Amino acid sequence: MVSAESPVVAAARPLVLDLAHVTAASWAQVGGKAAHLGELLAAGLAVPPGFCITTDAYAQVADVAGLSERLAGPITAGQATALRERLLAAPIPSRVRAQVAAAYAGLGPDVPVAVRSSATAEDLPEASFAGQQDTSLNIVGTAALLEAVRSCWASLWTERAVSYRATAGIDQAAVRLAVVVQVMVDAQVAGVLFTADPVAGTRTRTVIDASPGLGEAVVSGAVNPDQFVVDTPTGRIVRQRLGDKRTAVRPVPGGGTRWQHRSPDTGPCLTPAQIGQLVALGVRVQEHYGAPQDLEWAIDASGALWLTQARPITTLFPLPEPVRPDRVYFCLSLAQGLVRPVTPMGISAVRVVASIGAHHMFGTPIGDARRGPAGIVTAGERLFVDITPALRSRAGRALVPRVLGVMEARSAVVLRGLFGDPTYAVERTAWWPFLRRAARLWMQFRIPLHLVQALASPAAARRRIRRVEAALAAMAEVPPGLTSAQRLAQVERLLRGVYPLVFTVVPVPAAGFAMLGVARLLAGRDLAPDDVHEVLRSLPHNVTTQMDLRLWALAVRIRVDAEAAAAVRDRTPGELADRYRRGALPAVLQEGVAEFLRAHGHHAVAEIDLGMPRWSDDPGYLFGVLAGYLRPAADPGLAPDARFARGERAAIAAVASVVDRVRRRSRLRATAVGFALGRVRALAGIRETHKDLLIRLFAAARAQLVLVGRELADRGLLDDPADIVYLDLVQAAAAVAGADLRPQVERRRAAYDRELRRRRVPRVLLSDGTEPEALRSPPAEGVGTLVGSPASAGTVTAPARVVLDPADAGLRPGEILVAPSTDPGWTPLFLTAGGLVMEMGGANSHGAVVAREYGIPAVVGVPDATALLATGEMITVDGAAGSVARVPPQR
Repeated sequence: MVSAESPVVAAARPLVLDLAHVTAASWAQVGGKAAHLGELLAAGLAVPPGFCITTDAYAQVADVAGLSERLAGPITAGQATALRERLLAAPIPSRVRAQVAAAYAGLGPDVPVAVRSSATAEDLPEASFAGQQDTSLNIVGTAALLEAVRSCWASLWTERAVSYRATAGIDQAAVRLAVVVQVMVDAQVAGVLFTADPVAGTRTRTVIDASPGLGEAVVSGAVNPDQFVVDTPTGRIVRQRLGDKRTAVRPVPGGGTRWQHRSPDTGPCLTPAQIGQLVALGVRVQEHYGAPQDLEWAIDASGALWLTQARPITTLFPLPEPVRPDRVYFCLSLAQGLVRPVTPMGISAVRVVASIGAHHMFGTPIGDARRGPAGIVTAGERLFVDITPALRSRAGRALVPRVLGVMEARSAVVLRGLFGDPTYAVERTAWWPFLRRAARLWMQFRIPLHLVQALASPAAARRRIRRVEAALAAMAEVPPGLTSAQRLAQVERLLRGVYPLVFTVVPVPAAGFAMLGVARLLAGRDLAPDDVHEVLRSLPHNVTTQMDLRLWALAVRIRVDAEAAAAVRDRTPGELADRYRRGALPAVLQEGVAEFLRAHGHHAVAEIDLGMPRWSDDPGYLFGVLAGYLRPAADPGLAPDARFARGERAAIAAVASVVDRVRRRSRLRATAVGFALGRVRALAGIRETHKDLLIRLFAAARAQLVLVGRELADRGLLDDPADIVYLDLVQAAAAVAGADLRPQVERRRAAYDRELRRRRVPRVLLSDGTEPEALRSPPAEGVGTLVGSPASAGTVTAPARVVLDPADAGLRPGEILVAPSTDPGWTPLFLTAGGLVMEMGGANSHGAVVAREYGIPAVVGVPDATALLATGEMITVDGAAGSVARVPPQR
C-alpha cells in the first residue's frame, strides 16, 4: 500500500485537506468523491464545507495493519473479512489523529458532520461504486469522528466492495481510500436527482426522488418517495408519482440518527419552485462535467438548497456517434448474435460491406468505403443502423417489422410501438421508389432466375453454390511477397465481395421458405404450427449442423481411445490448445482436430467481428466443447446423431401426414402441397450457407491483417501483432505508412474492455439516449413465467445453465442453455443441451433454426432471460407456446 513516490515527499504532505483546496488534480490523494466536491465548491455551488482525510492517512494505517503483503492475487470473501478486521484493530497514528482533530475543530465546536468514503476507484466515468463503502451521519465529537473514519477505512474491504471492484476489473492492491468529512445539513427534505432518466436513458429528462428528512432514507431505498420526471429544456413536469413517505431519517441531538415512522403523506414534499431549483442545479452540474450526473441534495429549514454529492451516471448506454436529432437506431451487432462489443477492425469491416450494400440498394456513391454510409453508427462499441427513413416510409413500416418478426421478434414489437410517435410520422407514402429499387436489385443479381432454378432443380442450385465456393476460395488465395499496403488492399477486396455473395446464394433458401408460405396457403388448417415445426426439423444441407455433427463424431472417436479421452478429461482447454499447436496430442485427437479445423477453422464465437480470433487461431474453445461431449448423458438415446436422425424421420412423416390430410379434400392440392414441402426440405437448410461463406471471406481477410500486425510490431509501431484489431482500416493504413498509433490502440482497448462488462444492450436506441424497450409495460404473464417467441416445439424440464460466454459454458448434458443470443460459434453447445432460451431472435433466427433441426425445445426473444433466470434453477421450456416457467422446488 506504499506509494511508488519518495517516502520523504509523501511524509511531508498534509494528511488532511480543506475541501475548498481540493481539485481534480488531487484525485490520487483525495479520491473521486472529494475531487468532485472540491471542483463543485470552486465552481460556486452550495456544497457543505468540510475537509478530506487523504489516502496518505489510509496508507499509514494500512501499513500499521500489515495489509501490503496480503494483497497479492484475487481477494476471497474470507480474506476481505481478515483485512477489514485488521484495519479495525490497528491504532490510528498520532499524526493522523492530530490533523483530523485540528480540522474538525476548525469547523466549530462539536459540529455534527457526515463521514463518507472517497476511494481512488470511486465516482469514475465508467464505474460509480455508489454505496460500496460505509457512510456515517450526524457524527458529533472528535472521538466519534475518529471511530467513524476507522469504520469507513475498513469498509473498503467489505465483501460487496471487493466483489464490485473485481467485476469492474479494478486492481484491488492499487485502491486506496480517502474520507470526506462535511458539516451536516439538517434537511427538511432531501433526495437524489438524475440529469438523465436512469431507466429509459433519455438525456432530456431530469428525474427527482424526494422525501422528508435526511436523504439516507431515499438513497437506501427504505422509503417510498415522491418522484418527479421533468422535461429539462422546458421545466414541464411530465410525470409525477407521489409516495406515501412513511419513513424518515432524522438526526439525534448529541449524535447519530433515528428512523422515524410517519403517517402516510399523499401530498408532494417539494413545491414547483423547489423542483425548478433542482432542475437548474442538475443542468449546472451536468454542464460543468459535460456528462449526465447523479446528485444527492438537501433543503434545510431556511429553504436553502445544498448539493451534498455528485457522480457520473455510469449505467447509461452511450449515445450514437455522430449525434443526430430525432433518429431511431437498430442494434445491428446484437441482431447478429453479438452482445459483446465489436472490435474497431470489426466495425471497420462492416462499414465497408455496408458501403457496397448501400450503393447496390439505394444508389449511394461509395466514395471511401472504409468510412461507411451515414446510416451506420456506433454506440458503446456496438454497431447500429439508422432506420428512421424506414419508419417515415409506408413501405418501410410494412416490411421492416415483418422481416424482424421472424429474425428478431422483440425488436419488431419495439419498433411498432414507435409508429404512434409524431416525431417519426410517415413522410413518404408511395411504394414506387422501393419497388423500383427492388426490381433493379432483382435484375442485377438475376434473383428470379436463381429462384426458378432452385425450385426446378435443387441439385442444380447446390452445384451452383459449390461453384461460388470454389470462386471464393480462389479469391482468398494471395500471391507471396505482398507488402502490408497490398495486404490491406486485399482485405478490402475480400470485404467488397460479401454483398454480391449474399444475393447470389440467398435466393436458394429463400425459394424454400417461399414454398413453405405456398404450402400454408394451400393446406390451410391441415398444416398447423406444430406441423411446421416438425417439417423444419433436421433439414439437410445445413452447414452449421453438419459442422456440429462432425465435432460430435470426433468426440465419439475420442471416447473409445483411452489416451485421447484421458487427455481431454484431465487437461484444461488452454493446455490442450498449446499441445495441439506443438503437435503433441494423442494421434486420434491431434489428427481429428486438424481435420475439423481444415473444414471449419474459419468459424469463431462472435465470428461476424473480423477482429475475433478464429478457431484455427485458437482451438481452446473446441477442446472445452469436446470435454462437455465426453460427459455421460442421463439418456444415451439423446445422442445428437441419433436425435438428428429421429428428427429427419419425424419430418418426413410429418410431410406425409399433412399431404394425406389435404388429399381428403383435393388430390391436386395434395400434390402441390407435397411438392412445396419437398422443396422446403430440399432448400431451406441452405439458409446457413451464405453466412458460412461470408465468414470464410472474413477469415481470409483476418489472416492478412495478422500478417500486417506482425510487420507493424516488428517495426515498433505496435506493441503486439494482435493490436491491429484495435485500429480500423484507415488507421491501419496510416500505421503502415509510419504513424505510431499505440496511444490510440490503448484508448480503444480500454473502451473495448470496459464495454465487455456491459450486460444490457438496447435493441433499439433513440438519438436522445432513450431505450424504448425500457418503457414497456410489465408483462401480463403469470408470476414466475417468462414469455418470448416460439422457436422449436417440444417441452422440457431441466436445470438452467446461464451462459454469457460460450468459452466458459460448463454446459452439462440435458441442461437448458440460457443465452443472450447465439451465432454458429455457439451451436456446438446445442448438441447436448436439453433446451434453449435466448434473449434475442425470432422464429427464423439462427438459434431457432438450429434448435429445430436438433429437435430441442426453444423459446427466443425472452427479455432479460439471463438476468431473471439462474444457473441450476429448474425451468420448463414450452417451445410451441413460447413460455419459460420456473418450477417450484420440491418440499
